[in-house]
Amino acid sequence: MIYTVTLNPAMDKTAQAPGFKIDAVTRITELRSDPGGKGINVSKVVAKLGGTSKALAILAGNTGEAIKAMLADQGIEVVPFEVEGETRTNLKVIDPEAGTHTDINEPGPHVSAEFLDGMLDSLCGMVSAGDIVVFSGSAPAGCSDDVYRVWTERCRAAGAKVFLDADGAKLVAGLKAKPYLTKPNEVELGAILGRELDDDAKVAEAARQLVADGIERVVVSMGGAGAVFADAERVVRGISPKVPVGSTVGAGDSVVAALAFAEERGMSLEDTVRLAMATGAANVMESGTQAAERSVVDSLVDKVEIREL
Repeated sequence: MIYTVTLNPAMDKTAQAPGFKIDAVTRITELRSDPGGKGINVSKVVAKLGGTSKALAILAGNTGEAIKAMLADQGIEVVPFEVEGETRTNLKVIDPEAGTHTDINEPGPHVSAEFLDGMLDSLCGMVSAGDIVVFSGSAPAGCSDDVYRVWTERCRAAGAKVFLDADGAKLVAGLKAKPYLTKPNEVELGAILGRELDDDAKVAEAARQLVADGIERVVVSMGGAGAVFADAERVVRGISPKVPVGSTVGAGDSVVAALAFAEERGMSLEDTVRLAMATGAANVMESGTQAAERSVVDSLVDKVEIREL
């Protein structure tokens, strides 16, 4: 089973705003709403790929209720942990004329350490050996920088494979617990290691360093340039096919979803890379954070390039 954990979910509103300008009146030509937050995005993509997951999320107020209902409509099992306040709403402004994507994100409700401890106890009571647990995204006010380290340690002790997709201090702390897989981008990884990763060789060497430190699989995302995949045996670069861009929001989450789906099914490295890159490209073509259909992903799989590093 795949479990996704979203500590700071959101209702994502995606607005098409041609000619968007700061300090001026903007007319929205198109608006859509999607349940979001990185873990929830992973669950949506897993479902489109043909898998199943349980989406654990901290939800509050009317927005939280709307997210539950929308995910249920998509056939996704939600395990809600309810708090006071209101789940945040994030606005994504896309200007198709300028090719810009602007995110305006709310902070989300406050949660206590006691609440988080209870949520973690519930999660550890669900997982079994071999399950995949995906920790991704930001954390609400009240979370320490150690949150993903503590949660990774507990889930690993329960026998789960932890996938960590975070940033900043929470990523740095989380890596100390040696998750099974992590997916930083090249800038984040360079900052962690204290050096610039400005070519494939440097990215590959940095990925090998994390593997040598005890993380079994490392995926370094590089936006439209693809990603580097590393384990104890090989390092390869996956190059995404060129596609028309609808929205880049959630593209990284779709890659994590494909990685979890592939791991659960025991896919080879090559098949994993092709699926991950094709899934990322397919989801870039969508508007907002809706998940692409499996048929679109399949149409791109053979267009993914793989290079040994």
